[in-house]
Amino acid sequence: MKQANQIPQTHQRTVSSTDGTPISYQTIGAGPGLIVLGGALRTSQDYLPLASALARSFTVHVVDRRGRGASGPQGPQYTLGKEVEDLLAVQAETGARLAFGHSYGGLVILETARSFQVFERIAVYEPGVAVGPLSTDWMAPYQERLAADDPYGAFVHFIKGSGGAPAFVSKLPYWYLRMALRVGFRGPSWQRMRPLLEVNLAEHEQMAGQQGRLAAFAAVTAPVLLLCGGRTPRATRAEFDAVRDALPQATLESVPGLDHFGPEGKTAPVVAERTLQFLL
Repeated sequence: MKQANQIPQTHQRTVSSTDGTPISYQTIGAGPGLIVLGGALRTSQDYLPLASALARSFTVHVVDRRGRGASGPQGPQYTLGKEVEDLLAVQAETGARLAFGHSYGGLVILETARSFQVFERIAVYEPGVAVGPLSTDWMAPYQERLAADDPYGAFVHFIKGSGGAPAFVSKLPYWYLRMALRVGFRGPSWQRMRPLLEVNLAEHEQMAGQQGRLAAFAAVTAPVLLLCGGRTPRATRAEFDAVRDALPQATLESVPGLDHFGPEGKTAPVVAERTLQFLL
């Protein structure tokens, strides 16, 4: 007998992007097409619990963005525009008219919808839209640690400097955090994350480059559900007010008890329920 929390079987497919890069996605469920696009340091595997919950009502296509999974590499000419081309390729192949994006994936979806009216409704969870200046001081030491084959050291620079960690974590000494990660951060999620540290840098460089472009998202005509976690720092949640105001048809909802990683793991069904209510 199938376990209640077991992910149903998915079907993996691949489509070629404009530059020939293969983009892989996993398909699950039946119904109208819905594309799920994940964030930095994540693969499609991290979103299968979310996809499984959404698949009750939709044919869900969970994309491995370039640089991860069975998809091709980012490539030396990587830009946010490449991600838009990849998403358009998946959309054309699947015919999906609905989209869900998390973090950087949310930025990609909104950037796509800004210029191409391919989605009828969009849900995004804490999209990586630059509202104010983004810290980039961590990027040089992060790259140095990667070059020295020190992934834990690089990751510490990221979590301390990128602004996403709780305040108490960012104040901990570098050496202490690095030691703690080496001891306690070794499971399957780290094994998926470790190869993505290089592409993570390029993606955050693209995010930083979007500063000052918030008003451009006024061109998004589709209705948008903007979700954020109730445990996300208040200052960050205030930025999503600005994102909502920039979008012509947007509703902002805070999900109690969740943080930035709400669409993953055990909390994914909660996010799925909010998303289903909006998309159906």
